[in-house]
Amino acid sequence: MNLQFGTPDAKARRSFVIDPEALPREGDGDANFGSVSWRTLISADRTPSAGMVLGLAEFGPYGTLKPHRHSHAEFYLGFSGDGTVMIDGVSHWIRPGVAIYVEGDTEHGVLAGPNGLCFAYGFAADRFSDIEYRFSPMMSVAD
Repeated sequence: MNLQFGTPDAKARRSFVIDPEALPREGDGDANFGSVSWRTLISADRTPSAGMVLGLAEFGPYGTLKPHRHSHAEFYLGFSGDGTVMIDGVSHWIRPGVAIYVEGDTEHGVLAGPNGLCFAYGFAADRFSDIEYRFSPMMSVAD
């Protein structure tokens, strides 16, 4: 019995491989985000995909992602280095193999350790551009 689930061309459009080293870094120099850069691996505006966004966040030593919120829940999965993820004012250590789940509309930010940090992040959304980042106001020393 020969079972086929669609044409070979249709299957080729649904399955793909992404090499992060072949992708440009984004976010470099965007002070709104902090000093983090990222590579968008899966996003419907760039890949033949839907319902999932996947990327790699990369931080140099003591790099930051400023505190922010977005309506989509998000996960992090540590790959290299280590750092601290603040979620609603509570500190969580991220390192290789550690997964962190951040509920939607929850304030969170990142501070990398002395060796930098790299983690995968993901959202249940079609495109990275669907994620609306709302950065928390920074308090001044006088506050």
